[in-house]
Amino acid sequence: MKVSKKANLVLFLVFIFIASIFLIPFVWMALSSLKPEADIMGHPERFFPRRITIENYRSLLVQIPFFKFLLNSVIFTGTVTVSSLLLDSLAGYAFAKLKFKGSNILFIIVLITMMIPFQITMIPIYLLLNEMKILNTYIGLILPRLTNAFGIYFMRQSFLSVPNELIDAGRIDGLSEEGIFFKVMLPVVASSLMSLGIFHFMYNWNDFLWPMLMTNTTSMQTLPVGLALFQGEHVSQHGPIFCGAVLSILPILIMYLFAQKSFIKGIALSGIKG
Repeated sequence: MKVSKKANLVLFLVFIFIASIFLIPFVWMALSSLKPEADIMGHPERFFPRRITIENYRSLLVQIPFFKFLLNSVIFTGTVTVSSLLLDSLAGYAFAKLKFKGSNILFIIVLITMMIPFQITMIPIYLLLNEMKILNTYIGLILPRLTNAFGIYFMRQSFLSVPNELIDAGRIDGLSEEGIFFKVMLPVVASSLMSLGIFHFMYNWNDFLWPMLMTNTTSMQTLPVGLALFQGEHVSQHGPIFCGAVLSILPILIMYLFAQKSFIKGIALSGIKG
């Protein structure tokens, strides 16, 4: 028992050390956002600020329409995440539990689309959206991202782990197929939905290339695009750049902190059955 406790303690300390290595750059970035410009570029470099200031945050909010970028990111990321969860789960349920002709072929086609790089499809998609006259609009940003192959595969794996007896019990109780899906199946795979939601949110919140291609005015740019353009124009102003980076990762950090248990459980559930 004593050996086990010592081993657990050593393992705990090792994990703390590894976590610290990953956390130090983020802590340094957050502290640097509170430093005067002279302290950021001064020698010798200081990890902790000698004087705390919020002037960098004021400068950032004055120089760029930060809240407009934030609103665009929230609308884009929120809509895509919600729609993807619904459509991915519907498709995943169909592939996992409903038997229909050609289902295996269709699922293979879905998997094949995961192997096609975005760089190959982005020009055809751009031309198509241009023909539809929806470039530089929320619809143009959101429509091609309503669902994706990874989400369908992820939810299919989760539904495969649910016993078919639950579906049979729902039918005996008189539930329709829609009722079985929404009232029986979705609550069972709620953890997987939460995990997939975090994946979608993080991916779309941090996405730079897609919003940059589909928007051409400041009023439609998302936070990553707006901050990147700000960084290019104000490369010598390190403080505001650090502030923008801190503010951009806060929503992801908060979301993960509140949903980390469901995230881990959902990942485990989706891998139970291959």
